[in-house]
Amino acid sequence: MWRFGLRGRMAASYVLVTATAVLLVEAVIVGLVLIPQANASDLASVLQEQAASDTKVLSLEAARLAAADPGLSAGELLAQATAESGGRTIVGGARPPEPGYAMLEMLVGSDGEIVASSAPGIYPPGGTLDVPLPHRERGGASRTRAGPATWHFSPVIMRSADGFATLGHVYVQAPDDAAPAGLRPEALLSLIVPGVLVLALVVPVGLVFGLLSTRRLTSRVRRLAGVTTAVAAGDFRPRVAVSGADEVSTLEHSFNVMTDRLGAAVEAARLTARTEARQAERGRIARELHDSISQDLFSLSLLAAGMSRAAPEELRGQAEAMERAAARAMREMRALLLELRPVALEDAGLLPALEELCHAYETRLGIKVEAVLAEVALVPLAEHAVLRLVQEALGNAVKHANPATIEVRLSARDDVITVAVSDDGAGFDPEDVSARHGMGLALMRERVTELAGRLDVRSGAAGTTVTATFSTSAVALIPPTLI
Repeated sequence: MWRFGLRGRMAASYVLVTATAVLLVEAVIVGLVLIPQANASDLASVLQEQAASDTKVLSLEAARLAAADPGLSAGELLAQATAESGGRTIVGGARPPEPGYAMLEMLVGSDGEIVASSAPGIYPPGGTLDVPLPHRERGGASRTRAGPATWHFSPVIMRSADGFATLGHVYVQAPDDAAPAGLRPEALLSLIVPGVLVLALVVPVGLVFGLLSTRRLTSRVRRLAGVTTAVAAGDFRPRVAVSGADEVSTLEHSFNVMTDRLGAAVEAARLTARTEARQAERGRIARELHDSISQDLFSLSLLAAGMSRAAPEELRGQAEAMERAAARAMREMRALLLELRPVALEDAGLLPALEELCHAYETRLGIKVEAVLAEVALVPLAEHAVLRLVQEALGNAVKHANPATIEVRLSARDDVITVAVSDDGAGFDPEDVSARHGMGLALMRERVTELAGRLDVRSGAAGTTVTATFSTSAVALIPPTLI
């Protein structure tokens, strides 16, 4: 499958870049080598251009010499102009500008006598040409003493008092076979075939290099894609190993951070849903107890009160005991209903929720509840644990101690949070408690332990005090799922 994925596309891009580079090199070679050869393939044009260039130099030199010494003859002007031109003309000793051309150049007077020659062994000065001297500039091709050649005449003209005078001619010739081959098919193939061979070699190399160089990158991307699939399926445990210091490693690190936060958010949502479900169930149980058992207990207390007044003397004691038991059961039922009663912590905050809870116990059970509460900074789940701790302590006090006054304290000192619930009711032995007391204390100890704190229970004849202490910094480090 990788052939059609990221690795295949990246390898194909390597091959495409390599092939493009080879083709560009071929195009540059064609532009620098073949095109200039094609432009230089016209021998007659090259000879004409060379003759015109040297004629211009010699004409200027002759005009300068005539101005300096008007008594010089035409032959003397041409000879001295040739000498003065130095390496600027072929007849003066310059090399032919076009490589591959075997050029010969002569300076011929108006009478046909050779004044200067670049090849004195073939055309010595003082001799004559074997090509007729023209009256004007012209070129042609014929057989000369040097063999078949292409030639061109260009007149050396100088201004005089009578107008323009022709001092002589520059004669340039080159063998017919001296011209370059030009843009021939075999020359073109000589450059294209090596390029095709190079292309055939570098394309597989580029393919192999592309596959090898992208192997690690594509494997990292596949790992990241696999973990992404797992996270999308709801499993937030897998993590990607961060390797390197490139863009992909940044993506791997960011993905791990995102997964951590997403997992924590999902777990918090699940915990919130479970908490809301428990709150709803507690509310349902409270309604059921209030609508059924509380009504029956109220009816039972009325019947017991009536029986105690109407019963004979020998049964009046039992009736009064039944009335007291019914009253005690109703009191414990009210305490249980208050313990199950949900408190709007999220909307009001911890302190208003505690104040509302204390007020409810005071108004519905007739017990004086004093609340001394200080402002503390806690995470929301810790606030919920503190609220439930106080609710459990109040419920235990009401159900088991029959107090007249209960005091609830919440204080903070430095990093330590203290929650204390004291009552003046009947005490008990914390080391030897009944099952009912044990269940309440066990729930409170469990909540305090979840906060990484400590629970202290002191009870005696003067009442009971339940104190919980914990550190805010320690609570902040506890994962939300453990509170």
